[in-house]
Amino acid sequence: MSLTERTRQPSRVGPALAVIAAFVAALYVIEFVDVLLGNRLDAEGVQPRDQEGLLGILFAPLLHAGWGHLVANTVPVAVLGFLILLSGIGHWASVTAMVWVVGGVGTWLVAPPNTVHLGASILIFGWLVYLILRGLFSLRAGQILLGVVLFLLYGGVLWGVLPGQPGISWQGHLFGAVGGALAAWVLTDRD
Repeated sequence: MSLTERTRQPSRVGPALAVIAAFVAALYVIEFVDVLLGNRLDAEGVQPRDQEGLLGILFAPLLHAGWGHLVANTVPVAVLGFLILLSGIGHWASVTAMVWVVGGVGTWLVAPPNTVHLGASILIFGWLVYLILRGLFSLRAGQILLGVVLFLLYGGVLWGVLPGQPGISWQGHLFGAVGGALAAWVLTDRD
């Protein structure tokens, strides 16, 4: 692509900012509604191996166990989501759908029964792993560099895929990451 072709293309920064801002705002509106309802929405997360808990796969990444949980997820959601959105809204939607479904189904299959799993960390782990691995599959220098920088900045959180802290869904983290790896493998252009 020549320089003149690149300058004629509309910038993706504006739409990326708008979409991720709307997504983050929606998370805050949902948490506000949850508070008004006495935190009843939190029960709609993934409930492992319970047929009704399958619906939680659709809702879990949108729900949070209080304002602190949501605030802790806000910056990673905004940064990682924005970086993927720079590749286009359709691409972000495809990556997000793959992470969302793989993360939710994996959690539903593996997590202990009589528990509820929720939070955007499913997306955070998936998006992070996607961005780290995308460059390895595409062999594009810019994407490899971005992956290295993100690994240096956020790589420590990847320990969250291992069992550890009570009350933290390592299963959601693990299968979100698996979904991100799968998305990087399936959705990355290989030139």
